[in-house]
Amino acid sequence: MQAHGSSHGDRSLLGIPLAMVPTEIETVHVMPPAEPPPSPSSEPAGLAVPIWHALDAGAVARELGVPLTGLSDHEAVERLKHFGPNRIEPPKAIPYWVLLVRQFRSPLIYVLLGAGAVALALGELADALFISAVLLLNALIGFVNEFRADREVRSLASLVTPRARVHRSGRALDVDAECVVPGDLLLLEGGVRVNADVRLVEKHDLRVDESLLSGESLTVEKNADAVLRAETPLAERRNMAFAGSMVSIGRGLGLVVATGGRTEIGAIASQLVSVPHEPPPLLRRMELFARRIGTAALVLCTVIVGVGLARGQPLAEVLLAAIALAVSAIPEGLPVALTVALAVAVSRMARRGVVVRHLPAVEALGSCGVIVTDKTGTLTRNQLTVERVVVGDAVYDVTGVGYSPEGELLRDGHPVVLPEEQWLFRLARAACLANEASLTQHQGDPQGTEWSGDPTDVALLSFGIKAGLDPIVLVETHAPLTSIPFESERRYMATYHKLGAGGLVCVKGAPERVIEMCDYQPAEGGGEQRPLDRAAALESIEQAMRQGYRVLAIADAETAESVSASEPAAAPSGLVLLGLVAMTDPPREQVAGALASCRQAGIRVVMVTGDHATTARSVGERIGLFGPDAEMLTGDEVSRLGVDELDVRMQRTLVVARATPAEKLLVVESLKRRGEFVAVTGDGVNDAPALRRADLGVAMGREGTDVAREAADLIITDDDFSSIVAGVEEGRFAYDNVRKVTYLLVSTGVGEVLTVMGALAIGLPVPFTAVQLLWLNLVTNGIQDVALAFEPGEPGALERPPRPPRQGLFDRMMVERTLLGGAVFGSLGLFCFASWIGEGRSVEEARSLLVQLFVLFEILHIGNSRSEKTSMFRLNPVSNPILLFGTLAALSVHVVAIYTPFLQSLLGLRVPGVDDLLRLVVVASPIIVVIEIHKAYRRRHPLP
Repeated sequence: MQAHGSSHGDRSLLGIPLAMVPTEIETVHVMPPAEPPPSPSSEPAGLAVPIWHALDAGAVARELGVPLTGLSDHEAVERLKHFGPNRIEPPKAIPYWVLLVRQFRSPLIYVLLGAGAVALALGELADALFISAVLLLNALIGFVNEFRADREVRSLASLVTPRARVHRSGRALDVDAECVVPGDLLLLEGGVRVNADVRLVEKHDLRVDESLLSGESLTVEKNADAVLRAETPLAERRNMAFAGSMVSIGRGLGLVVATGGRTEIGAIASQLVSVPHEPPPLLRRMELFARRIGTAALVLCTVIVGVGLARGQPLAEVLLAAIALAVSAIPEGLPVALTVALAVAVSRMARRGVVVRHLPAVEALGSCGVIVTDKTGTLTRNQLTVERVVVGDAVYDVTGVGYSPEGELLRDGHPVVLPEEQWLFRLARAACLANEASLTQHQGDPQGTEWSGDPTDVALLSFGIKAGLDPIVLVETHAPLTSIPFESERRYMATYHKLGAGGLVCVKGAPERVIEMCDYQPAEGGGEQRPLDRAAALESIEQAMRQGYRVLAIADAETAESVSASEPAAAPSGLVLLGLVAMTDPPREQVAGALASCRQAGIRVVMVTGDHATTARSVGERIGLFGPDAEMLTGDEVSRLGVDELDVRMQRTLVVARATPAEKLLVVESLKRRGEFVAVTGDGVNDAPALRRADLGVAMGREGTDVAREAADLIITDDDFSSIVAGVEEGRFAYDNVRKVTYLLVSTGVGEVLTVMGALAIGLPVPFTAVQLLWLNLVTNGIQDVALAFEPGEPGALERPPRPPRQGLFDRMMVERTLLGGAVFGSLGLFCFASWIGEGRSVEEARSLLVQLFVLFEILHIGNSRSEKTSMFRLNPVSNPILLFGTLAALSVHVVAIYTPFLQSLLGLRVPGVDDLLRLVVVASPIIVVIEIHKAYRRRHPLP
């Protein structure tokens, strides 16, 4: 049932015209069940046998219990009820009340809830209301962020209902793809996406793009007659077409053997449910930080209560002291500032081509130590390109990349004038005529290239246009007569044309096969033809293939007579081997530089691809990923190696070829077992499990699938690996800003805690009320903290190694700086509070002055927080105008509160005198001097 001979005229398959000949296809609207039916306990005949590629077409039909001509309308309806709609059910949405409730699951929240409850029990309504307002604000911010993320996931589903063409009850129907059922006879043609897994029963020049499933960059030629071994890998099942793949050219018929979740795509999607998703490192660090702060606050409160009661202090007084201590220990403004810092990074990343789906993932990209990337479409353009042409003894280089016909032909570095190169002209002519693709370049728009057809044919058309030919004019001046289409058995394509009074035959195909049909080749120096040197031609082929090229041979013959268009064409012979065309999927222009940046940043890049090992090694060496002696694994080796041996091999391996989705997942898990923080890039359905299992999943936005995007945390809008490196830099900037805002808040909090504990230790009254502490932490310091989140990135972010995955938010530098700043705050604050009490001032007045002192501390300390290493005096004060205005705003808000009677009463504030203000400024100034000395010391004596 193979197609041989002429391609003119339609063939009839199973009594059905393969051209989908019903000139009119009836459109039927069948409503799929609103809810999928429960999984049936028993399947119709045959569905218990999943090895469809190991059966011939007749056996498949018998196992399915259907005739080869398809289902009846009635049977299709019954099967739809039984199997349910042909769709992969999305994960269930998280109820909104669950999103809201889980905002309160934090040790810090528990401590504040306890403090609010105690304040309410003691009748301190102002304290209780302020604490409640803080809790609600934080919960609202967290809820809104998670709600937006969940809504983005739901919006990724396509709004367009796909259609499918099936043959039922003796007629061709156009139905909703969700209504396709096992046993349907699916009609396939060029440009159509396959809606279900099908076992092909007929085909005509059928080639399918399965790159989103297998990672293969080349289209796959299908063979309906083949009966394969049961263990044949997915990428080599030539008698199957899978849901999600795209028909490039040709036509075919196939019996549907699986729909919805039972398809190969469905199987991969179901793995996402069982694959655990690691929380981003920032969440891990913040959860650890929250547990430690919450535990410390509880311990301190317990100690304060115990010591106070042991001293015989009244219970109410002791509890108020504990409330003040708890409120001062917890950085209430951190959730808001953290959210703003990440949101700013989201905006900056978007400008550099990285879209963030989950807010904490902003910083995660900056933490990765290993990037596992696919090849096709990420490191390369996923567009075959002719790079070299060999004609006789002449070698031509072809410039330009991708399908865009922008480029030229060079010989020894000099542009070629085509009319002067007769053999090159004939090769380019034959490449354009023995071709079934189309390519259109819109004038004035370099990006406006449109194409259709097999990638190899599109690449040949692009080459022909670069050579100065117009494919449309060529067809008009060389009228096509008949053709022999490309088939795997023949391994070549031939087209016959009119050429003046005679004829022309053009052939392209596998070099070994085309050489068998050739007797001649161009003479040296471009003269007349001479007998073919087969040994030399085969050596040229081997040399090009060793360099990772895909090689085609091009031949032609000009004849005195043309063939008849009404008779099948015979296999051509006596041809002239015009030359060899070397193609590759070229690397993206910025990839080599991006990989160099990764090495500088201490990031290892591992390429995992479905392509052959030779191609993978060639691309890896070309982009500078590794040298010629680099260790390589195949997917088969990954699956055979034991866990320990695989972990050892992955320490050195930089490329894994011929990898399936399951094997890519094994690679990711091996790297994670070694303690690596792993980011995974991908665009296909085959990448989804690894994206999910990775610490950070990065999907391609332009050519990626919905399944890949839903499994990812970040989306690269231009599908370019260099954008990932830009995201790494922005992620490191974001983490730096998170540390800055955390340092500002926590160091202030340490100062407040030390002041409170010191006062209680020497028998002084509690120096702050809970409301005053919340005012300091959330309003005056909170405004500046939010503004600090807009700080621009400091140079050198990509020159330092990634942070260890298990490193906490506070490293030794930050602990030193926080304790030092807190000690300055606490010692000076306690000294001043004790002095004011000693001067005979009331507790209320002393508290008011202490609040003013801490406001000044915060305003001066914001300059210290802008950089961990650089002096505040070397930083441009207007490089972050939001911080400048935020600092002025914080001071203005506090001044307004001092002079507003209601806020005066609520916060216990009084208008300070001029002498007091001068004293406060003098006392607050040492915080700058102390931190500047520490920065200078650490610049000279950096930490290891």
